[in-house]
Amino acid sequence: MTALTHDLAPAGLPAPLSLRLREGTRPEHEQAEGSGFVEKLMSGRLDVAAYADLAAQQWAIYGALEAASAAIRADAQGATLVFDELTRTPEIEKDLAFLVGPDWAERITVRPATEQYVARLREIGGSLPAYAAHAYTRYLGDLSGGQIIKRMLERHYGLSVDGLAFYTFVEIPKSKPFKDVYRERLDGLDLSPEQVDETVAEARLAFRLNSAVFADLGAVHH
Repeated sequence: MTALTHDLAPAGLPAPLSLRLREGTRPEHEQAEGSGFVEKLMSGRLDVAAYADLAAQQWAIYGALEAASAAIRADAQGATLVFDELTRTPEIEKDLAFLVGPDWAERITVRPATEQYVARLREIGGSLPAYAAHAYTRYLGDLSGGQIIKRMLERHYGLSVDGLAFYTFVEIPKSKPFKDVYRERLDGLDLSPEQVDETVAEARLAFRLNSAVFADLGAVHH
């Protein structure tokens, strides 16, 4: 989930990448937000086990994304999009240890749609447009709509610090200034018009892959 705002580009100038991403992914974004699984989880109609299953999928997805982050650091431009304070994998592992137990790695199930998502993240390699698309959809979503999810999980399932490390950015006390910097970095990338189109198309794919994960989860938890 994201809640992005950006001024329109001046007349005659191409729209900045962050605006192209926001506008270009609107239908896919709305579909992901409207997932039955997400709605039920946020309204308290599921259980902690459903959230733990979501965390397991996030662990697989962020493991692949952050492996791509490590690779993209070799690109001078790409390195500007890699922030250590965004790293989520260790935080998800803390959540799983609390939610599932110390043997969580043997007990979780990675769903088929998650495997497809992970496979795509492993395919992007050092592609800056593809990486920018996936990092944008995940991290800015975590800092925006993800914080709403955190509050709903606290309210409905009795979770507090334990179990919600994924949504807690200790090194980013105020999300808005950070998101502004992140969008500036996106907009500052020296991408050709074709690469910008590629980034938007990949971001749309990222939202569709995420919706498929929610659908898999919804088939199990209802």
